[in-house]
Amino acid sequence: MKLKMSENSLFAILLRSPWWISLLIVAGFTLLSFALLPDRYVGFGVMGGFPFLVISVLAARKQWRAPSAASVTDMLTRVSAMSWRDFSALIGQVYVEQGFTVTRLNTPAADFLLVKGAQGTLVSCKRWKAANHGVEALRDLVAAKEAQEAHQCVYLSLAPVSDTAQRFAKAQGVTLVAGKDLARLLLQK
Repeated sequence: MKLKMSENSLFAILLRSPWWISLLIVAGFTLLSFALLPDRYVGFGVMGGFPFLVISVLAARKQWRAPSAASVTDMLTRVSAMSWRDFSALIGQVYVEQGFTVTRLNTPAADFLLVKGAQGTLVSCKRWKAANHGVEALRDLVAAKEAQEAHQCVYLSLAPVSDTAQRFAKAQGVTLVAGKDLARLLLQK
């Protein structure tokens, strides 16, 4: 069973923040330990900053590997000019390189079935160029997920989905990948 960290926890927020913020917290722990604790307890106080040091290293590693803003913008421009055939081939290739077995589906709700281990994921991306993304497409994807007995479902788009659709996706466990997040996914190959 895989445990998931709450996205509003301190550590999750720090993982999304610049790496040096966590390092400043470590420095704060260290300085406060030397300033406020008796000499024999300073080591314990300094150790309180260790989890933040780990978070700093993880965040720095993640940020080092992240694509540049220019490459993300370039990818968004290229994707918006692609035909469905080219875009779907690229999506399939990215998921294959991530270790998934990719099966194309001929259904209106989902375009791919991704399988890794015993986990199945449905991906809907045919409407990637649509200007508006509402709840209807997500509802269809959730119904297809239940019919296929898939574990997860992912909705890909260039434009963000509406606020109502975002709330629906969160309630139903649909992963939304839009705009810059879509470009980052495609740049992972």
